[in-house]
Amino acid sequence: MLDDYQGALEDLDKVHVLEPNNASTLKTRGYIKYMLDDYQGTLKDLDKVDVFDPNNVFTLTICEDVKLILKDCQGALEDLAKAYVFELNNTSTLRTHGGVEYMLDDYQGTLEDLYKVNVLERPNNVLI
Repeated sequence: MLDDYQGALEDLDKVHVLEPNNASTLKTRGYIKYMLDDYQGTLKDLDKVDVFDPNNVFTLTICEDVKLILKDCQGALEDLAKAYVFELNNTSTLRTHGGVEYMLDDYQGTLEDLYKVNVLERPNNVLI
């Protein structure tokens, strides 16, 4: 059965008992909890992933999403800033970072991020 997140979570819980420090299991389990709207469980698992696989961009972006859902804009901004360090040319991360800065009334930061996005994407723009 596709989309059987609960069944997958039960299987991953069994694996986690056998290998509690497996970053891959924790990352997958955290993502499935995210899909099940268990946001606190997601953060708990992904915080553990950060110990074993620090600064993983996938983990940081899922944490950022969860923190935005939980209205923790400052925490989301911190995760985005870490993710950006590892993917300097990721315009999606920059756009999201700028959007969170906007939510925090940091309009100067928003403009700086959007300017960087414009510079990075300029070579891809086609003039007619």
